[in-house]
This record gives sequence, structure tokens and C-alpha cells, in this order.
Amino acid sequence: MPFDHNDHYHPLLLRRIPEGPGRALDVGCGSGRFALRLAAHGLTVEAVDPSAAMIEAARVRPAAPRRPGPALAPLPPTAPLPAHAPPPPTAPPRVPLTREGAHLPAAVAAGPPPATPPPVFRVADITREPLRPGQYDVVTALASLHHVPFGPTLARLRGALAPGGVLVVLGCFRERAGADLLWNAAAVPYNALARAGARARERGRPAVAPSPPTVEPAATLAEVRRTVRRELPGAELRRLLLWRYLLVYRAPGRRSGPRPGPWPHSGGRDR
Repeated sequence: MPFDHNDHYHPLLLRRIPEGPGRALDVGCGSGRFALRLAAHGLTVEAVDPSAAMIEAARVRPAAPRRPGPALAPLPPTAPLPAHAPPPPTAPPRVPLTREGAHLPAAVAAGPPPATPPPVFRVADITREPLRPGQYDVVTALASLHHVPFGPTLARLRGALAPGGVLVVLGCFRERAGADLLWNAAAVPYNALARAGARARERGRPAVAPSPPTVEPAATLAEVRRTVRRELPGAELRRLLLWRYLLVYRAPGRRSGPRPGPWPHSGGRDR
């Protein structure tokens, strides 16, 4: 498949999202690639897109491999028993267990990760979709919010977050002369290298999705920033190299149930 700037930033986005269990909403899911990665992250995912063709393509896309858990250390080799040694016991001796199982390796004590259902893909318009307050632990939107009224949609998604939930947006913006041209000078050669790497990785793999509908963004990055400050106080917004920005907002409060894990924070700037 051709190089996609959104797919390029999937690892960056996943580092800002806690692992499941939890409920996630992927807004403007397109062909479903990121929704499947959210499911592999241990989240129960609803994915919506206004395009019936994209939802049909998402439903036939193969699932992403589940994120591997910690590997167990191999058992040390045992020396053969001498001929005069007594036979080994028929059953291993019982080892007293603590209630917490602290003497066991972490992966054994925790057991296998619970199975996560595949995403539910639906044709829906996020500006009209009923959203209950506190409905989702994670909400994501990749290159989709410039298709809808930006400020009102941010407010709706903020209201749908559970206490302690996270909203992660990979957004597009309209470029302006000046500083944007300097960023482009750095982005163009990096983009060429990234495209070459993507072609090498995807060689021989069939395309599995049609191209999504595209709309040119109307808001500049400065206008996006002003809207975010108004609708999402305390949110993080930073510019990325390949004509995108990253927006991360965490709702006040704490989760009512067990936390799904640490909130990873990727330090530094886009590279």
C-alpha cells in the first residue's frame, strides 16, 4: 500500500495511550488500521466513519498482532541423573504460594492476557452520533477532525471521556508562508526516506483499502491552538514534522476501576 503519513505516526500515538482494559472510540477510522491496533493494545474499540466504503474495507482488514507480553526466561538445562540415582518423584513437590504470588515470575502470576474482541465498525457521523458522558476511556481521531466543525466536535469528545480518560488527535492544518516553509524544507527529504522505507516493507502486499475521502484543512496551526486552549484547557499540542500536529488531552479525575497501566509519556520532539 502507498505510504501514509497517519500510519507513520501510529507508534507515537500508541505511546500516549494506556493499555487496556478499557473502552475506546476511533473517530473517522477510515480503513480501520489504527482501530485494529487499539484492539491489539487491549482496548474494546468502537470505530466510526461516515464513509460506507471505508467501513466495508475496515471490516475485512485482518487483525493486528497483539502486543506481546513479557518473555519468560528459559529454564536452565539439567544434567543427566547417574545410573544409581533414585527415580524422580511422580509429582513435583508442592511449593507454598503467597497470596500475592510474589515468588512467581510476573507473567506467570498475571496469567495470559484476556482476549479482546475485534473492533465494532459502524457508519456514523460524529457530529450527530449520540455520546454519553463518561462513555470512553480513550478517544482517538487521525486526520479526521478537519472534516467537521473543530471546536464543537472537541467539546463533544471531551464530554465523552471518562474521568482520567485520554483524547489523542493526529490533526492536519493549513500551511502559511514563513515558518511553515522552513518546516517543509526539513520535512521533504525525511518524507522521501520514509516513503522509500514504506515501499520496501510493503512490497508484494496487496492493497486492502480504497483511498479515503480528503478535504483540505481550513484552520492554520495558530487557529487550531487557540481553539484547543478554549475547549481543552491543559491539553498538549505540538507540531510534527510530516504536516501533522499531535494533540493529547487527559480528562480530570481518576478512573473508577483499576487503572489499565501507566500513562506513557514520550519525551522530546518529533524526530
